[in-house]
Amino acid sequence: MRIPFAGAIDCDLHPPAPSMAQLLPYLDDYWRDQITNRAIDRMSFAMMSYPPNAPISARADWRASNTGRSDLDTLRAHVLDAFELQFGIANVIHGAIALYNDDMAAAICRAVNDWLRAEWLDREPRLRGSILVTPQDPAQAVAEIERLAPDRRFVQVLLPVMGEKLLGRREFFPLYEAAERHGLVIAVHAGSTYRYAPTIVGWPSYQFEDYVAQAQAFANQTISLVAEGVFRRFPRLKVVMLESGVSWLPMTVWRTDKTWRGARPEVPWVDRWPSEIIREHLRFTIQPFDAPDATAVAQTIDRIGTDQVLLFSTDYPHWQFDGDDVLPDGLSPHSLMKILVENPLETYPRLAQVATTLAAEHPKEDVR
Repeated sequence: MRIPFAGAIDCDLHPPAPSMAQLLPYLDDYWRDQITNRAIDRMSFAMMSYPPNAPISARADWRASNTGRSDLDTLRAHVLDAFELQFGIANVIHGAIALYNDDMAAAICRAVNDWLRAEWLDREPRLRGSILVTPQDPAQAVAEIERLAPDRRFVQVLLPVMGEKLLGRREFFPLYEAAERHGLVIAVHAGSTYRYAPTIVGWPSYQFEDYVAQAQAFANQTISLVAEGVFRRFPRLKVVMLESGVSWLPMTVWRTDKTWRGARPEVPWVDRWPSEIIREHLRFTIQPFDAPDATAVAQTIDRIGTDQVLLFSTDYPHWQFDGDDVLPDGLSPHSLMKILVENPLETYPRLAQVATTLAAEHPKEDVR
């Protein structure tokens, strides 16, 4: 299904990860010297969850062309202008988060964030950014949030779904406190730091297996966030699952509710149905919406219990669909308005503030 009107908000699009040569100007003298003298600047830092030349990593007609246009011009033409978007949230997937040297990882993440701000956000007012942090060092992640939070074009904090630990663990609480205090969302994106095997029974042979296993990781993180009481501690926090798929969610919600009925004395802070907590605090982007047809789409939403948890995304430039059919079939006009505009504005406080300001400045215009 095509987007039926202008003004949608794309919650997951990907500028190409910068090379180390592009990042060197954004590093301080010490790290620039370390990285060049140790030949680290020759590394690609490509995340193996998205091998650069794999077909699923970029749709054929969305790969960088040889026309001489900049990457930003390509993104404008393929997404921002083509779909007449109101906003697009840029998520840079970079291999720095997998480094074992926490200080180097934090330095490169800072450079990625400054590169995103200078090369993309400063040049395109429709773009918003995600703060890339290294999950292995929550203290440095908090410091990076504090550094960038004053720039309100950053709307969320970006983490991989497969790191070293479940995200409900209390060592992450300072990160969530900073995000909630600054009106930032926690975004959990498909991908792994590969500290551990991506399946519970060991290493797969093929990227295909790794891709399928991502859904299990999203289910594990959902349960962890609920069971550890993250949302009881941080009642205004929202967590967005990016590129998670949705077909696993009804089963996970049902099983979590069922188990909680008998095991809830163990987690007294989970004081209501887990399904209620999930529907209030978690959101899921719709690329890929892993349901085969309109009937299955409707059934999936019905079993989730609401369409309020779904956010529009193109997942540019990843390959999840063909042509301009960026929406699953079977969505009602009411659901389309919620998924394309209303749910993102409800999820992202910083986007809602901008939309409110624009509406006040242009009361006769439909900013959507």
